[in-house]
Amino acid sequence: MADETPSDSKLTRTKEKWAREGRFLTGKVTRPEDQRLPPGQHLTKDWPVLDLGVVPPVSRERWRLDVYGAIDNPIFWTYAEFAAQKQEQFTSDIHCVTTWSRYDNQWEGLATRELLAVCQPRENARFVVLHSYDGYTTNLALEDFAAEDALLAHSWSGQPLSDEHGGPVRLVVPHLYFWKSAKWLQAIEFVTEDAPGFWEVRGYHNRGDPWAEQRYSGD
Repeated sequence: MADETPSDSKLTRTKEKWAREGRFLTGKVTRPEDQRLPPGQHLTKDWPVLDLGVVPPVSRERWRLDVYGAIDNPIFWTYAEFAAQKQEQFTSDIHCVTTWSRYDNQWEGLATRELLAVCQPRENARFVVLHSYDGYTTNLALEDFAAEDALLAHSWSGQPLSDEHGGPVRLVVPHLYFWKSAKWLQAIEFVTEDAPGFWEVRGYHNRGDPWAEQRYSGD
């Protein structure tokens, strides 16, 4: 049998199917410069470090990513296997629930949509739960995880992510508060029902939209 051409590959057919169905469309909006800063936020040029107080010592050699749950193709990647996937560069802003924002962060990594094309979520998959090496968890609707500028990042500003900022690999979902962008990513679990994570069960908003100021559960 002849090899598939790029225009007829399984990944291409999957993405075409998603386009026809309108799946994973999050309605990303290009905002004017004077509307770029969400309400209640202030700009910083630094990148403050916020975590649970533990920086897990995970080298690239020891790092593994497990992707499982309501998907057709579970993934168990070493860092070398992860790095062998199609890598992309995105520039996006960070908005932290503690009220600081940082513009124009340059990321490199694997787009979440590319991951989805590989692991093939089932029709009943509605949410993802992110598991980190320090025991942290957070939940996302599948549509948020699949945003067009969301990625599993291994580099920032042309350099490997530092340990304190979530290296070797962290999630970056720019349109939500940054606690949703889990550091030290260890596993991605696809689930059919929502499963609130560490901060969500401690009073934080379940979704965390900065422009709606969804900081806490009552917002």
